[in-house]
Amino acid sequence: MTIPAHIAAQLDVSRETMRKLETYVALVEKWQPRVNLVSPASLPDIWMRHVWDSAQLAPYISPGSPRLVDVGSGAGFPGLVLAILTDAECHLVESDQKKAVFLRTVIRECGLMAMVHNDRIENMPCLKASVITARALAPLDRLLPLLETQLRPGTRCLFLKGAQAKAELEALGAWSNLAWRLHPSLTNPDGSVIDLLVS
Repeated sequence: MTIPAHIAAQLDVSRETMRKLETYVALVEKWQPRVNLVSPASLPDIWMRHVWDSAQLAPYISPGSPRLVDVGSGAGFPGLVLAILTDAECHLVESDQKKAVFLRTVIRECGLMAMVHNDRIENMPCLKASVITARALAPLDRLLPLLETQLRPGTRCLFLKGAQAKAELEALGAWSNLAWRLHPSLTNPDGSVIDLLVS
């Protein structure tokens, strides 16, 4: 599926980077009939709903090869998109074996600096992440306890959320070591990027 011109303009990336994104999208389309990677209804709008939605996190990733851990990676949004767009060392955590095989296929085909962990994040040792990302995985009050082993002072968490983002943040009274900001989503007028920093 060819990238829409308006999204290509927003991404403003090199031809090589665009080729990797196109290879990735083609692999999602190829694998979708065998492995339920994304909602079938969202597939025709994959560039906006999934790629550009994930890419909006790239400006929050500082250069200098930080270690990024993407939790519940599924089809690789946002983790694989960020592996393509940034110089971060990306670790993708996905418990579903078929999806883990898909993620490894994309990494190989696109030549990415990324590693797949076929496990649940709560079972993983500390991966010493600079940045942790997640998309549509769980509400914050369930997600943060799963990440407790991964959260160290200075760890930044970037979570793509829908209309309930502010309510989820307001329910985090017990997490006094978190500073947070809410950024408006570039793809969803009701959505937000939750930006947490562990102190």
